[in-house]
Amino acid sequence: MNLQERLDLSYEKNCKKVESFIGSDRKMKLGIMGGTFNPIHNAHLATAEFIKDKYNLDKVVFIPTGDPPHKKIILDKFHRYNMVVLSAMKNDDFFVSDFEINKKEQSYTVDTLRYIVETYPNEELYFITGSDAINQIESWKDFRENFRLAKFIGAIRPGIGILETQENVERFRNDYCADVDLVYVPSLEISSTYIRSRVMTNKSIKYLVPSRVEEYIYEHGLYKRGVSCNE
Repeated sequence: MNLQERLDLSYEKNCKKVESFIGSDRKMKLGIMGGTFNPIHNAHLATAEFIKDKYNLDKVVFIPTGDPPHKKIILDKFHRYNMVVLSAMKNDDFFVSDFEINKKEQSYTVDTLRYIVETYPNEELYFITGSDAINQIESWKDFRENFRLAKFIGAIRPGIGILETQENVERFRNDYCADVDLVYVPSLEISSTYIRSRVMTNKSIKYLVPSRVEEYIYEHGLYKRGVSCNE
């Protein structure tokens, strides 16, 4: 099976997972994992799986950003979306949304959460993000509404100082009645920046990303000229 056939199969399976989720008549706990995924890597997937188990989530939806307001010059959104779909294929509890990549406007978390609440009105929402992003929440669009729409989980990455984040979390709880947790995630110390740099210098990314993503990157010649993106 060539890459395009795998991608087509991944799209088909993702559609079936979305249809199954929408068709369920019971209330579910839904994890939401957004990001540029430039590219998605094994630490993203390990974080989602760890938090799914810790909070007994039923499903996790990955939502690749379209035009994010806080980052510049990132890889074409459809390449990033394709890599996430390929990565989620083998996990029945993961599915992928194209909501943000199909938007013509900039992608804001609050707009995505509003969409999810409207689309899945009975679900309990858990927004999964990096602990470093927690410190920036007050700069986000309509940030108070974010706290009303979902529980926020900040995944603590190896080597990231968290004193400031812990102080902010306590303040968010007190000032905004926010439901925010910080969670130590024993995942791999991998970043998208590191993967892009290895591709640019012709070094192996095997076992850092899913094998289908590795194949996709090489077949499409991605990251050879570099992408300026802070993820």
